[in-house]
Amino acid sequence: MSEFKSASYFQQIADGINGMSDAEKKDLQKKTNAVFEFHIKNSGGKELVETIDLKKEAATYEGKAKGKADCIINLSDDTFADLAEGKVNGQKAFMSGKLKVKGNVMLATKLDGVLKAQKAKA
Repeated sequence: MSEFKSASYFQQIADGINGMSDAEKKDLQKKTNAVFEFHIKNSGGKELVETIDLKKEAATYEGKAKGKADCIINLSDDTFADLAEGKVNGQKAFMSGKLKVKGNVMLATKLDGVLKAQKAKA
């Protein structure tokens, strides 16, 4: 879905995870141990749903989580792009109401590390 800036960032995350060794994937899963489901809305009102599974399989895919997501995050396409580029951190986005979390809010704090790790590889 090219109408979403976020799609390219999710591709970078997927490429980053796919490029990891099995040991690196296991380490990331051990540190994070969560399934994140993102609901991203663009300015046209369309929604992109992406999942980052760092619990069972260390993978990203389009669509809802297979099973139950530990953390469901709702935000705009622009906010996700800002997070991925490091222009804003998740905590500030949450506090300012740009990011809404359902489920385990503390798990969302681990996402900054995941996004930073993938940005460093890009």
